[in-house]
Amino acid sequence: MFKREMKINLKSFIIWTSVLMILFLIVFLMYPSIMNSENMKMMDEMLKIFPKEMLKAFNMDISSIDTAFGWMRTEGFVFVLLITGIYSGILGSNIVLKEENDKTIEYLNSVPVSRRKIVFSKILSALTYIFLMITILGIFNFIGLSIIEEFDKKLFVYLSITPVFSSIVIFSLCLFLSTFTHKTKKTLGISLGLVFISYFLQILSEMSDKTEFLKYISVFTLADIRNVIVNISIDPIMIIISISLFIIFTILTIIRYEKKELV
Repeated sequence: MFKREMKINLKSFIIWTSVLMILFLIVFLMYPSIMNSENMKMMDEMLKIFPKEMLKAFNMDISSIDTAFGWMRTEGFVFVLLITGIYSGILGSNIVLKEENDKTIEYLNSVPVSRRKIVFSKILSALTYIFLMITILGIFNFIGLSIIEEFDKKLFVYLSITPVFSSIVIFSLCLFLSTFTHKTKKTLGISLGLVFISYFLQILSEMSDKTEFLKYISVFTLADIRNVIVNISIDPIMIIISISLFIIFTILTIIRYEKKELV
């Protein structure tokens, strides 16, 4: 079952990972040439126009974008969080439900394997691809940055790990939601909406003390990029919360799926 799932999801994994790598390759190739002294002056003047709240939302108040790594600490890793979150959400909404949608559930029912084992094999496959995407992208970016500039390697490693926390929660939540329907189109829309709304709430929570409470309902808070940049460390509480939520949603998925009437 595990090998079957790895084979089925290989193509989408390659496409998503390749797109991310190409985007960062463009940054590594162009950034050193466009960030000359004149362009930096223009950039500094432009940033002065933006409100402090807006700069804080993208960590530009604590990190300069005068280098490629500076850009990654601000917009770069926020972008990685969003893309890995979308990929994880799509995996969660499709990986179990597609068997019903594609009418291949009859084949699985004919195999002497329990529903619980089917779900476990799909979860293991999805987690493998999520971890692989984050790891491959991290290695690729590390090599790219090493070629063009000096950077804080410890901080880079911590930042590269952060997408794991939000991604596994998004995946498990979307997986659980997929057990309430038989069509992938419904859960796909819900999953993408959940990711974008959560991302938007995270941005809003950074803009004002009045909206700070929104971070408690945003999955991306678990990544805690700002804390990593400031303290160069990962908050253990975020790790515990992420793993706990993943386990809870996984258990709920198994309970729900074992009782679900399959079509």
